[in-house]
Amino acid sequence: MIKFLDLQKINAEYEEKFKVEFQQFLDTGCYILGNGVEQFETNFAEYCGAKHCVGVGNGLDALTLIFKGYIEVGKLKEGDEVIVPANTYIASILSVLHAGLTPVFVEPDRNTYNISIEEIEKHISPKTKAILVVHLYGQLADMDAINSLASLNDLLVIEDAAQAHGAINSKGIKAGNLSDAAGFSFYPSKNLGALGDAGAVVTNDSELANCISALRNYGGLQKYVNGYVGYNSRMDELQAMFLNVKLPNLERDNERRRSVARRYLSEINNSKIKLPFYDGSDNHVFHVFVVVVENRDHFSEYLDDSGIGWLIHYPTPPHRQKALINFCNLSLPLTDQIHQKVISIPMSPVMEDKEVSRVIDILNAY
Repeated sequence: MIKFLDLQKINAEYEEKFKVEFQQFLDTGCYILGNGVEQFETNFAEYCGAKHCVGVGNGLDALTLIFKGYIEVGKLKEGDEVIVPANTYIASILSVLHAGLTPVFVEPDRNTYNISIEEIEKHISPKTKAILVVHLYGQLADMDAINSLASLNDLLVIEDAAQAHGAINSKGIKAGNLSDAAGFSFYPSKNLGALGDAGAVVTNDSELANCISALRNYGGLQKYVNGYVGYNSRMDELQAMFLNVKLPNLERDNERRRSVARRYLSEINNSKIKLPFYDGSDNHVFHVFVVVVENRDHFSEYLDDSGIGWLIHYPTPPHRQKALINFCNLSLPLTDQIHQKVISIPMSPVMEDKEVSRVIDILNAY
């Protein structure tokens, strides 16, 4: 059996260092917002090329606190419209709703499945104040075009970079530093994954960073001094220490993912399977490798019988979820079609060459 993602194998090389970090964690007696979080914030901000990183509880909170922060500093107000990709995980949409803002769903680009610049332009209205961009599957959206359009219309741009740690554009700028602010998730399966939940906000906006630093901690930067109606969403000290151990190998791991992807793209040759768009650059870190098939149920059964792991990213689009029933009447045919036909095959930095070959052989035989 070739697992879809073998987290134990990914983390195995770090076990001894994790044990050392855990012992240090115990020895310090400082379990909340200690040196581990502070060090990771410094390291990850530097990695992304940005001024600030604020560690929070998870990726959803990172995005939500960005929007809440912009409301607190006066750049957004409740009810403002935020353009969002319809083709995404529901967390992207939830962050907008949790902040009291109004999501405006737009269809994706037919090649990349990321948000379409043409569709964004069609949906800008006087109520539009921001664009939420998701770097879906690990591939950067067209940020040059999006930022240009946003500048012309005086709109904020926020990145949902939960799947794109380390993706780099043609100018050498990384995900997280391509917008006004970015939210990251360090859920265990991410390219940079913790051993539990964790997230972060990355930004060059000092006012926003200070506000979010307070919002995550009951609304205050000092104990018992609360300037905002805040939340409890602090990055866990132990998870920060684990992330500090893994961060130096992120570039190596991303390159291995690209290497696996290049083999898939060059060696899978089956007219029944549509492969993803990739321009060969470092703008994609292949958080997942997503293919399209006409009969997903039949294909997934074939993979099961062949001992190949798989997942679906994602089986139901946000506007079809019961939680978002107010949006169920939206006409988003391309998004609906994508969610009916996509399926993800094994992709990780610890896949062995023989495992990659096995996946290729199985898909070619379908």
